[in-house]
Amino acid sequence: MISSAFAQVLAAGRPEFNRRAAEARRRHPNFDAAAFAGLLETCVDGVVQLAIQCAPDRAGGVAMATYDVALELVGQGQGSPLIVQVWRELAPSYPQLLLAQPARLLGMLTNAALHLERSGAARPAQWLALMAALAPQIGDWQQLATVGQVCAWRAGLAHFRTGAIEAADALPEALALSVFGATHGSWQALRTVLLDDPWWSADEAARQRTQQGREFGCFSGFGGAFAMPPQVRPAADGFWVRSGERYTLLVADACGAVLHGATADEYEHLQAPAGRDACSLSGQRLTIRQRQIKLSLPAQGLAATANQHTVAVTSPYSHAILLLPLR
Repeated sequence: MISSAFAQVLAAGRPEFNRRAAEARRRHPNFDAAAFAGLLETCVDGVVQLAIQCAPDRAGGVAMATYDVALELVGQGQGSPLIVQVWRELAPSYPQLLLAQPARLLGMLTNAALHLERSGAARPAQWLALMAALAPQIGDWQQLATVGQVCAWRAGLAHFRTGAIEAADALPEALALSVFGATHGSWQALRTVLLDDPWWSADEAARQRTQQGREFGCFSGFGGAFAMPPQVRPAADGFWVRSGERYTLLVADACGAVLHGATADEYEHLQAPAGRDACSLSGQRLTIRQRQIKLSLPAQGLAATANQHTVAVTSPYSHAILLLPLR
């Protein structure tokens, strides 16, 4: 059931609300009225109540704008639990932006969450938590967009790293430090470290965990990325990967790993391993500089390939790639 406050707003503008709903049903023949009613109850109601409490003169406009966004989401078949969480928990963390331009804020946050969810490589719950924690420091739309980009990288979209770091140059220094998880120091010093080492993290415990490596991929028959045990070659931004007749580019860092489409020509174009002298493999023992790691895979066919920052370990007995930092 919707609240009495929201019911009064709907009653006051009933002809216009009904007109917009009818138009949405015409545009979207499969429009789900029950899903829309659920979104009104679980999401729109809370936004309208916030407007009534904080800016009652804007309540009608906020309700209409939010109603329109909900209509479009349902019309496009969206309205997952993640979106409900974005509207109910994250959007109210930005009351000034929400009440000033509700459709813009809800659109930005919703689109970002959907992109994370569809990527299959991100951790949307972590993104939501980071965005909520940083909300008190965000003062305008540009800061919101930049922080959202950085948080998406921290939540698993490894290919966002360079762009996120460069975009953070425009943030106030305190916010730039906070969004990368740092509590002190200068932004320029932190920026240099982040660009130099993709496996570095402001979180000491996270840095320790990365030293043990991260497995990426598994058998596609179990929902993984590879139909055949993968083979890798170094690339400037990661590793070219071949699995059967499928070719991809793997980008990985301290925050996550992402696969992009690639071609056989890209895979076959030989590049010298940038980290050749930094690692060696003897049987099941991998040496990375001064560290020695005992691998659990059979020694037969085991291979270690390095680019500038990362070692990728592959085996004909595994559909996963073990990724370890060179430093």
